[in-house]
Amino acid sequence: MRWLRLLTAVLLLAGSPARADDTPPPEALQAATELFTVVSGDMLQQLTSQINGAFWPALEQSARAEKIDDATIAELRKEFDRLELAFVTDALKDAPPVYARHFTVDELKELAAFYRTPLGAKALREMPQVMGEFTAVVVPRLTALRQQTSEAFSKVLREHGYIK
Repeated sequence: MRWLRLLTAVLLLAGSPARADDTPPPEALQAATELFTVVSGDMLQQLTSQINGAFWPALEQSARAEKIDDATIAELRKEFDRLELAFVTDALKDAPPVYARHFTVDELKELAAFYRTPLGAKALREMPQVMGEFTAVVVPRLTALRQQTSEAFSKVLREHGYIK
């Protein structure tokens, strides 16, 4: 049953990893890089804010529970912010090839043009918040989905004699 839980987790959480043959052509990579210069303006700040909001409160609460003083917590926060900024900055370097694998050169150019419009700029500002709110709605439902998947898989495996 452990492998069944692992398989369920993989199916629910895993994306489609890039394959070696998915390297985008240079023209697409260039167009994606140009698009990314338009969309990445607030992205770094938004991502770091979301990571901070998701992880720092629990880290701080844990530190306070351990009776760590305020000055040390401030230093821990500074280190957390430094590491987080480095992580997000490095991760964002991988974005243009991902964009280039999913969009044609013309689509990338159209997206860049759209994101330069007032509505496109608003979409860039608001979509992280929209996705954060949507994720908050979806995440609680994942437990039920995992349970349903486990039960359905168990039924099939039982019918085929793999489990009793």
